[in-house]
Amino acid sequence: MQREYRRLSQHTRHLLSLPEGLNVDFKRETQAVKASDLVAFANTALGGTLLIGIDEYTTEDGVQRGRVVGCEVDDKARLTLVNKATGCIPNIDILIFTENLAASRPIFRVEIPPGQHKPYCTQRGEYSIRTDGRNRAMLPEELLAIFMEREGELFLSRFRHAVHQLEHQLGSVSHALSDGMLGVSERLHELDHQLQRTLSRIEQLTDSNKKRSRNLMQALRQSQDGIVQLENSIAPVINDKGQHLLQDIEHKLGMLLDLLDIDSSNGNGH
Repeated sequence: MQREYRRLSQHTRHLLSLPEGLNVDFKRETQAVKASDLVAFANTALGGTLLIGIDEYTTEDGVQRGRVVGCEVDDKARLTLVNKATGCIPNIDILIFTENLAASRPIFRVEIPPGQHKPYCTQRGEYSIRTDGRNRAMLPEELLAIFMEREGELFLSRFRHAVHQLEHQLGSVSHALSDGMLGVSERLHELDHQLQRTLSRIEQLTDSNKKRSRNLMQALRQSQDGIVQLENSIAPVINDKGQHLLQDIEHKLGMLLDLLDIDSSNGNGH
């Protein structure tokens, strides 16, 4: 990938033809970039671009634009940007491009992709997000929605792993029934603990956030189907205690789905 341009890239020219907005921000110099600027773009769905070495001005018709004035693009300036990115929590991956070298007014184009581990914050614990031309603090319900989406994905991953382990344990039951059933019991208790934790999280959600927890809803439905299949598979060999625990897990999954389904139906006027 080309990292240096003798002139302005086509992408940068396009960004300069636009005002600052959801996906672009102009900075006069590297020192003006804050960790919150990187966090704000990383927390969006599409990420964004910082153009450094750009002076803002207002056209005659009152529209804000950016013009190239240049900035320091040496290793020190580059390291400053990298340190700001790695200082965020979690670390933010950025791509740094140097442009306009031939005109003696070089600039930095810093690309911040949408983060894969949202939400991001600064070392001071500041959560921000980019809106139309500015950064703002993330609202509590926005943070909760992100955490619950991540919880849904984490739940599904853990559930699949636990079921895989159960299936593995069942494969050896015929050879060592007592040891195998001990392993099955442990995995069932892990599932039960995870469901208790998820149920507690869902009870904290507002109605609007419950509707947006699509990943969690999908995870629960798949989990419920998996438990039914698992119950049918191990019924001939599991003891009464294990059967009761499986039924309890299935009941809790139903409770979680009812919590989300009922609120979603009420919100749609059904």
